[in-house]
Amino acid sequence: MSDQDLVLEPPADAGAGFAARHEALARGYGVADDPADPAAVLAMPIVLHLPKQDPPRRSAVLEAAAAATVALCLDERVGADGPWNEAFEAWTAARIRKIARRARGSHWHAANDVPGVTADVDGAQARALVPGPVGELDPRIKRLQIGGTELEHDDPGQPAAGLPVLWINPTLNMTLGKAAAQVGHAAMLLVGALTEEEARDWAAERYRSAVREATPVQWIALQQLVGRGLAVAVRDAGFTEVAPGSMTVIAVPDIGLE
Repeated sequence: MSDQDLVLEPPADAGAGFAARHEALARGYGVADDPADPAAVLAMPIVLHLPKQDPPRRSAVLEAAAAATVALCLDERVGADGPWNEAFEAWTAARIRKIARRARGSHWHAANDVPGVTADVDGAQARALVPGPVGELDPRIKRLQIGGTELEHDDPGQPAAGLPVLWINPTLNMTLGKAAAQVGHAAMLLVGALTEEEARDWAAERYRSAVREATPVQWIALQQLVGRGLAVAVRDAGFTEVAPGSMTVIAVPDIGLE
């Protein structure tokens, strides 16, 4: 499998109901206050497959996390008559939160039995799970560690022409788990900013993207693209790792940057 190949299970769906699901993402998300009970806070778990032997590239893991997130958000099962609809709509009506966990071996296989969507990029795998209250997490996921294993930063080179690029802020030094959640946010914002036709085209490409760490000079240029409406930015609420309002990832529909 090449470094641009991506496989989703189940297959990406751009058929009946896709327009309505895309429109829901394009409308944006709620800003409801958190519930008084911390266990009732809604979050999407993202499970990163991090085997001990032959670990995947960091950038590929993040690309898989982004693809899995947006694929779940546009999956037919989150649609009006789908089994995931109620949970998904409750999540998008509140503050969008994701919590990344790591798994290997039998724990990874068990995670794939929990409702969600898996993406594979160059052998790096991530699974986005149906959102729900953090206090009611499936035991197979609850036992997985949130922190711990990190991966070396890598330089995969120039993204392929025309590929959406998710650029990471070079000043924040986010952990792998935090970065996975942030690129997932960026993928959601990006697909919501696309036209329906563009979103369908992206679905046909299995939501492939390139995740890259920007240089300080690139980051300045990227912020200018955001200001001109040519890119979308994730601003973090500051619950973990970074200060509130930090711009963590900027998503560009195609490269648009030298």
